Amino acid sequence: MMRFNFKAKDKKGRLVAGLVEASDEKHAASLVREKELILLSLSPQRKDNLSVIINKFKNRIKEDDVSTFTRQLATMVNAGLPITESLLILKNQARGAALKEMLSRILADVQEGQSLSSAIGKYPNVFSPTYIALLRAGEAGGVLDNVLARLSDNMEKQVEFKGKVKGALIYPVIVVIGMVLVAAIMMIFVIPKMLSLYSEFGAQLPGPTRILMAVSGFFAKFWWLILVVTAFGVNFLITYRKTKTGRKRIDELILKIPIFGDLQRQVALTELTRTLSLLVGAGVSILEALGILSQISGNAVIGDALEDSASQVEKGFPLAYAFSKHPEAFPYILSQMVAVGEETGKISEVLAKVSHIFEVESDQKVKALTSAIEPVVMVILGVGVGFLVIAVILPIYNLTSQF
Repeated sequence: MMRFNFKAKDKKGRLVAGLVEASDEKHAASLVREKELILLSLSPQRKDNLSVIINKFKNRIKEDDVSTFTRQLATMVNAGLPITESLLILKNQARGAALKEMLSRILADVQEGQSLSSAIGKYPNVFSPTYIALLRAGEAGGVLDNVLARLSDNMEKQVEFKGKVKGALIYPVIVVIGMVLVAAIMMIFVIPKMLSLYSEFGAQLPGPTRILMAVSGFFAKFWWLILVVTAFGVNFLITYRKTKTGRKRIDELILKIPIFGDLQRQVALTELTRTLSLLVGAGVSILEALGILSQISGNAVIGDALEDSASQVEKGFPLAYAFSKHPEAFPYILSQMVAVGEETGKISEVLAKVSHIFEVESDQKVKALTSAIEPVVMVILGVGVGFLVIAVILPIYNLTSQF
């Protein structure tokens, strides 16, 4: 919805100025006239860039909102309520201007005769291609209620799983950031003042103290250069990763990082197998499902492997064979279990079980990562503090020993 400033005259000829909220300028003018006013001027309300950014951040539709919407819609449809009535109830209950506006437009499109998948498909930034494909398959097969229920279950598991991973990594990240900030403050502000006292005595300073003075002096004089180089490096990496070659090389390096790379792979495979199971179970073809997953994959290595697997399946090869051609992306257990699913005709159930296996392994790797980071951080902190103590205390000891 947009806001418009207007000027008008009432029945007595008095000038009236105000603000009206409408979908477009024509709608705004009609709302002003409904108040029995003679419209003189109408202009969109101007917003400064900061307020636009703040409103966009506040009113963004989060993954939790989509998960809650899907669960509520599935419950209503399973209870026998029509789609339009369900959407109307959800629109009235929605919190947040962006979500309410989106549901209003979806409801209007459905009331005009469009399918739910077509109406929702107009919001690709909110609903993933997987979500839209599942709705389309549910509508085609007449099992929209079952698809919505399975989709809501899947989204809730995704949100819960991502929450576990993020929650486990919060502590190490906070500790590392705090350590870097404290070290920077010490080097730029505290250490130079302490070490300036030693230079007044003109004594020969020990090696650790000279190293500390050199590092601290560099930080104090060229902190701006460090910030510029860091900003340039981050910008270069972001720009480079937007290219196809850059994204693939960076993702390859990420997967090769000890512990963390394995965790990234396990998290990606958990989401991949769970979503593939959901798509196949809803009646989406293997070929279409692989195409969708290759587009939404967060890792270029896995995305390219899925794209090639789709081409192999299109040529007539089994899915297990296609997965086995990419050991850099898919572990042996995945192709083995998929082969069992293809032979028994229960590929959806097998993929769901594999997803559970990967989820358990991901939880174990998250715990291993946090367990490995904590002692490493403590060792680094101990070495850093020990070096600072030696560099600061040793000159005092040498000076006192001369008297």
